[in-house]
Amino acid sequence: MEAVDLERFLGQKNVVLFFYVKDGSPACTREAVEFTEAEAAFASLDTVLIGVSPDDCLAHAEFRDANGLSVHLLADVDGEVAGRYGVWHERPRNGEGCLRFGCQRSTFVIDKRGLVRHALYGVQPKGHAREVLKLVKTL
Repeated sequence: MEAVDLERFLGQKNVVLFFYVKDGSPACTREAVEFTEAEAAFASLDTVLIGVSPDDCLAHAEFRDANGLSVHLLADVDGEVAGRYGVWHERPRNGEGCLRFGCQRSTFVIDKRGLVRHALYGVQPKGHAREVLKLVKTL
């Protein structure tokens, strides 16, 4: 329930910023759980994990509690942050012909200097945390 500014990690931590579609969906749950399971490995590499979705803080709390998540979850209900990273897109609504907006599952690895070192778009959740951990080890 507080704003998070990535600048607070400058010079101290790498950041894995992962955008996901919706709290509680099977794919998003898998991704968040896998990142949580690997959190100690990331922490040993001075890396913080931050998940971002358009869900609000209350939905995040339920999602976190239901799945035992320990990664930070940020609410981006208006898509402003996702827009800044180029992952906020129009999506067709299930056969209704109207459009809605949502974020594309994507992950950004940001080093301690604040530079985006890796940008991964349209990622598959299964095994993604392991893939990102390998990238962080190269920093």
